Amino acid sequence: MSTYAAWAHPQLAAQVLRPRRDGCSEIALRVESLNDARQVLWLEQRIRALPGVRRVAIDRPAQRVRVVWDAQRTSLPGLLDNFAAANCPAQPLQHDSIDDARSHEQHEALKHLLVAGMCSMQVMTYAFVIYIGVVDFVDFSTRNLFRWLGLLTTLPVVFYSAQPFFSGAVRELGERRLGINLPVALAVGLVFLASTFNTLRGSGEIYFDSVTMFVFLLLGGRYVELRSRHRSGALGDAAIDATPLLAQRRRADGELETVAAIALLPGDRVHVAEGGTVPADGVLESAGVRVDEALLSGESHPLRRERGERLVAGSVLLSGPAELRVEHSGATTTVARLGALATRARQARSLVAASDREIGRFVARVLVLTVLTALGWLLVDPGRAFEAAVAVLVVACPCAFALTRPATLTRALGVLAGRGVLVTDGAALTALARVDYALFDKTGTLTVPQLDRRAVEPLRGDAVEQVLQLAAALAHESSHPLARALADAARQQALPLRAQSVQVHAGAGISGEVDGRELRLGRADFALAPSQPVPSELAGALLLADAQGAIAAFHLDEQPRADARRTLGALRADGIAATIASGDNGNRVAALAARLGIDDWHARQSPADKLERLQAARAHGHTTLAVGDGSNDAPVLAGADVSAALASGTELAQAHADLLLLDGRLDGLVDARTIARQVQRVMAQSRRWALLYNLCAVPFAAFGFVPPWLAGIGMSLSSLMVVLNALRVGGDAAPDHSDASGPAARPRELRA
Repeated sequence: MSTYAAWAHPQLAAQVLRPRRDGCSEIALRVESLNDARQVLWLEQRIRALPGVRRVAIDRPAQRVRVVWDAQRTSLPGLLDNFAAANCPAQPLQHDSIDDARSHEQHEALKHLLVAGMCSMQVMTYAFVIYIGVVDFVDFSTRNLFRWLGLLTTLPVVFYSAQPFFSGAVRELGERRLGINLPVALAVGLVFLASTFNTLRGSGEIYFDSVTMFVFLLLGGRYVELRSRHRSGALGDAAIDATPLLAQRRRADGELETVAAIALLPGDRVHVAEGGTVPADGVLESAGVRVDEALLSGESHPLRRERGERLVAGSVLLSGPAELRVEHSGATTTVARLGALATRARQARSLVAASDREIGRFVARVLVLTVLTALGWLLVDPGRAFEAAVAVLVVACPCAFALTRPATLTRALGVLAGRGVLVTDGAALTALARVDYALFDKTGTLTVPQLDRRAVEPLRGDAVEQVLQLAAALAHESSHPLARALADAARQQALPLRAQSVQVHAGAGISGEVDGRELRLGRADFALAPSQPVPSELAGALLLADAQGAIAAFHLDEQPRADARRTLGALRADGIAATIASGDNGNRVAALAARLGIDDWHARQSPADKLERLQAARAHGHTTLAVGDGSNDAPVLAGADVSAALASGTELAQAHADLLLLDGRLDGLVDARTIARQVQRVMAQSRRWALLYNLCAVPFAAFGFVPPWLAGIGMSLSSLMVVLNALRVGGDAAPDHSDASGPAARPRELRA
């Protein structure tokens, strides 16, 4: 029986197949083993040879394969069996993945480029005959024939390949701004119209070769930039696609049934075989297992998960089998949330094409130079005015200048994504290079809290298990690291209590009703009534209290993150003043600050206090960085010039962060700072090159020494130079973090 026989079920197949008008079916598949080019070629040949297969498209960076085929001739299980037989096991993806906007955009750009390239080569062949006429005799009818052939071959270039420039120019004029599309459209339109007019009247110069070459080279530069941007975007697809679509759910009678993973509900029991992929976020209810979370957390070593710990959807079970109780499935899983963040990051990249004011000023100067050149030649030699003006318009086109920022930032975002730093706002890198003041939250950001059951102190004679149940009922409703540590310590309680009317008080604690009792969990001054004194021995503990007073004290221990000291040291060495602002008590904050070598620290800070401290630093001229992970950090993250949150933090913190440290490692900030500095240097180099090129080339073009075809080559090559220069960002070897590769260096659990 086929391993993929379950996909013959119509309801399961409907999740992944998209019917086409021609009667065929289309599917997107995730294939991990696409590393060898020869293997990719062999796979494509094997799949194309199957009956009914019409099209196979392989995207190696995204680890995706798209197949169009007649499902009546080759079944879906048969198709998947052939992938497995080629040592490339395939996992079907939701049919929404078939509509890949990046793929469509890239195909459209490639079509425009190919049409321009083919026509350009043909027009150059026709122009060669006309050029021969300058040194040798070619009769009038022959020259005129090749002029007409050049016109006909240029039509597809102007009216199809150059269409993005014309539509872009119309859009820019509608928005009342000057952009790079306007001078390109003017140059192409004017040269084509003038050449067409001279062809119709049978005399005068024609520049069809210049038009086609100009469009082809410019499209080539844009296509290279587009491929670079799409390759960066594809880095997130591997994680987004990691969750399987099928799951083995255990029925009430104990038997297993194959169901769609998206149909899993909280509380369902799922069986995961050894070597299988976890289909949903949930709690492990069987014996300990080893899992591979490298795709999700960046952890290169297998992790041990014990009974009661969480497993993350998309992780691979290295030892098993495992029984899982589902907590989150479908769009609410960790990997799905990270996928949404990755989508936000890709959409934010449209913002990096800014600098509209600079480009507008540049374009205005180009247009003025063009007009002045035309007026000057009209006074000296009217016959050369048009050619010289067009040469200036083409050679001074600000394409290279405008490409510097998007090309460089696109490359930087891709490099950082590969190093576990997701940038949700490209402009943040510009500010990060100038940062000289950093404010860090303590709990969960610089430290990892831990709670030992021996550190639970019942204050009214209750059993440890009883007070843990009460506290965990409240703690389960919070994403704060202290609450998570407490909830983890109580995870193996057989009958957990449920909390009602829960309210989370930022920076203070949690209140709610548990088992008919009004309880408060948090700092002593929050948990106890104002009239109740706080014993000195409980000042640093997490208290559970009711109206009568304290019920239990939880003495949580905190350990600095393994890379915290090294990261803070590197930032200080780079000229950044670091401070700690925490809602915790002074003793804990002081002890941590001493261990990390931080002199400037502040305790008992509310969210408003943190924001006020940050605003004071900005008022003194500092460029600020805020780093946090909790919902109470959202105001300070939103108020900083640059903000960073850990992937283990709350969704609210992540929503206000410019940088997301996907693997929970603080030294991602050092990487981001280094890349930000490289971005500034490379952008400055590229812009200097663009300006130098214009300063050198424009005078020659204005005095008639540069024909339009040569101007087009120069302009396009300068744009390509900018794109290639952008590839230098991140060219150094990846930073060595081996000294923090132990278990403490990365979070035991990835949450989003």
